[in-house]
Amino acid sequence: MNQIIDPFNRKITYLRVSVTDHCNYRCHYCREEDHVTHTKRSEVLSFEEIAKIVKLFAELGVTKVRLTGGEPLLRKDILDLTSMLGKIPGINDIPLSTNAHLLPSLATQLRKNGVNRANISIDSLNSKRFKEITRDGNLNTVIKGIDSAILAGMNPIKLNMVVMKGVNDDEIESMVEFAINRNLDIRFIETMPIGLAGIEAVDRHFSEKDILERVYKIYGDRLKTISSKQTDGPAKALHIEGTSTNVATISAVSNNFCESCNRVRLTAKGELILCLGQKDSVSLRDAVRSGMSDDDIKKLILNAITKKPEKHFFNSAIDNISSRQMVEIGG
Repeated sequence: MNQIIDPFNRKITYLRVSVTDHCNYRCHYCREEDHVTHTKRSEVLSFEEIAKIVKLFAELGVTKVRLTGGEPLLRKDILDLTSMLGKIPGINDIPLSTNAHLLPSLATQLRKNGVNRANISIDSLNSKRFKEITRDGNLNTVIKGIDSAILAGMNPIKLNMVVMKGVNDDEIESMVEFAINRNLDIRFIETMPIGLAGIEAVDRHFSEKDILERVYKIYGDRLKTISSKQTDGPAKALHIEGTSTNVATISAVSNNFCESCNRVRLTAKGELILCLGQKDSVSLRDAVRSGMSDDDIKKLILNAITKKPEKHFFNSAIDNISSRQMVEIGG
């Protein structure tokens, strides 16, 4: 019992861990305007429970653990958790997904505790527009957070931009230049129909094809395809020669990339989610709190993996997707 392989012979080496379903931003493609998180503290995994579950996944071959949310840096004493995870044998990659609002004061210690890289959400370089998309976010603070991560030595740092037709699609070129100027990578993400907010965002869908047309128009002869590593995510990346920047797209709707899926998700409430596009899950929180042995929990994980679907159906059906908001899943 030393590795997780799903029914389609995909090896699972990557666990995304949501440490909170709270967020200090309210991006309109992520959750509805009036959505309020009512999670009780007793429902959320403690740091000790998270560390225990991560250790069991490591014993099953997982090497990469990404901290997500909500906004993970909102979790009180998050530095304690990163310190615990950094000491687990077998875990050699601890990236962070964040909106960077709280990074200025935390980046240096996060890096010391083993958080080696970061994905940072930034959907506009226009302060007014950024505030509208995030419902009151502060662009200047986010840029300070990005710069603090650079100074702390996190590498690579990937900027994530959700491209939306008629909202921010005119900023694709300027976002690439922003990334080049700071020696960062940039990933353009299609909106995904997850939860009511995501489903409503379908009308603003801007396809990978349209995104790449714009990128190739400027950088075409300098773009070189990069081969992906097994622990990489679904992004298809291109390197811009003469720079340190890679440009990538995540096209969950335009293209089904599920044949290379290598991840599962653990929510803040301890649900093991097998696929963003399916409802199947199992409660590892209940298993841990019931006093179940480590071996039995690992058997529970392996049994759950047998239900991991071959692929999602974002481009053809949305009625099989949970009504949970993306902020609650740790997408």
